[in-house]
Amino acid sequence: MKTVTGSQGIVTAPHHLAARAGCDVLRDGGNAVEACVAVAAALTVVYPHMTGIGGDGFWVIREPDGAVRSIHGCGGAAGTADLALYQGLDAVPARGPLAANTVAGTISAWAAALAGPGCALPLGRLLRDAIDHAEQGVAVTAGGAAIAAAKGGELRGQPGAYAQVFEPEGRPLAEGDVLRQPILAETLRKLAANGLDDFYRGDLAALIAADLAALGSPVSLADLAAHEATRPTALHVSINGARLYNSAPPTQGFASLMILALFDRLGAEAADGFDHVHGLVEATKQAFLLRDAHVGDPAHTDFDFQFWLDDARALNDLARRIDPARALPWPQPPQWGDTCWFGAADGEGRVVSCIQSTYFEFGSGLVLPRTGITWQNRGSSFRLAEQGWNALRPGRKPFHTLNPALAVFDDGRVMAYGTMGGEGQPQTQAALFSRYARFGVDLQEAISAPRWLLGRTWGEQSTTLKLEDGFDEALYTALAEAGHDVERVGPQTAMMGHAGAVVRLADGSFEGASDPRSDGGVAAW
Repeated sequence: MKTVTGSQGIVTAPHHLAARAGCDVLRDGGNAVEACVAVAAALTVVYPHMTGIGGDGFWVIREPDGAVRSIHGCGGAAGTADLALYQGLDAVPARGPLAANTVAGTISAWAAALAGPGCALPLGRLLRDAIDHAEQGVAVTAGGAAIAAAKGGELRGQPGAYAQVFEPEGRPLAEGDVLRQPILAETLRKLAANGLDDFYRGDLAALIAADLAALGSPVSLADLAAHEATRPTALHVSINGARLYNSAPPTQGFASLMILALFDRLGAEAADGFDHVHGLVEATKQAFLLRDAHVGDPAHTDFDFQFWLDDARALNDLARRIDPARALPWPQPPQWGDTCWFGAADGEGRVVSCIQSTYFEFGSGLVLPRTGITWQNRGSSFRLAEQGWNALRPGRKPFHTLNPALAVFDDGRVMAYGTMGGEGQPQTQAALFSRYARFGVDLQEAISAPRWLLGRTWGEQSTTLKLEDGFDEALYTALAEAGHDVERVGPQTAMMGHAGAVVRLADGSFEGASDPRSDGGVAAW
């Protein structure tokens, strides 16, 4: 794969049809925000195992005038989602009706993004490709088929329409089979005709609430009606040569920024050498210790995240805790999740970084029969505790692994980048950004090159430092001798996330890259 270039605009997404949908919006006169709505809608249809309108979404947008906007489409716990609802359980179930306990915020984020300057295309145009793909069907990719086969056993028995939609012949859809979602197509048509608010306070909301109630979810019509997207100030930090932005809590954007701010203070000299990989892994540990102690619903913490990113003395003190030769003993508790990151940049200078998720693959497993929506299980991350970090409480927003990254370079470049991968998101962001920005590696190579992951992956109990094949052989030995619990995981694997990036260069041209570990693509104009 090679870095893709363009002169008028660019879009990257983890599915090539979604990238094409966004680029076509740019060609039709839309801007990068509108392109990303088209991408998001298309991903709902062509990448349903990873994202959908029944999940949450976060945006960071840099406008042509340099202003940075942040949008959180993050739903809170249902009004009846309290400890009494889960009496007798040790944890919120990962699947099923009791896992579908938070409002889906994705559509509210679309609405907030489109309310910004320069958005003029009709909603029907933005949703056009998604509607067509849902109605006419799309070929299932190898990655989608593998996940459907692996997860079918725990999903087909859930109440709702999962088996009807995703196993219409009584088996998981295989690579090349056609996935058709006519009910979801009709839902998208309703949104195009009635407006996005219909999802929360209209006829569509009534259908959604009725389905959720019938399936046993605690999310009610009143919960939908009370939801609004929020627009918190993006967290930011300055490093050598760039200013970095990411989303505020309840996301782990703080950790992503902290890793790069700490690494900026270390003396790594070469991409993928010991100092690079060890330095980022150890910076990750310091950032995760702070994240796990403080990041959650901002209404339930008084920790000043921006202060820690602004305070050079605090950052220097944390950086000094990193031993340049030895690994800090690990593990710490993991954070799961699978997501879709995508981004776009337009000729006016607008650059957008977006990420959406239904949390686990196919979310809660509840597919709503009358709307075709797959509902998230983000609220399964809540702790069943009276108080403390991420404790379940009606209206409370759960901790989110989702975090869209954006960088503004001193030389005029603007970069949007991100990945799926739960616990691995900040680590992959740090790997690809440091390769590209600090060591001058080609954008596509920065994503394609072998990666690492500290901690557990979904379905795994090990907390090793996992590394793909392809690094210098001496690196594996050096990391092990430094005290890292090294585990080699073979060639490129989706375990390491599906990353992507777009860059608007100082001359107004564009570069973009997608991850060979995904079904993605870059579409440039």
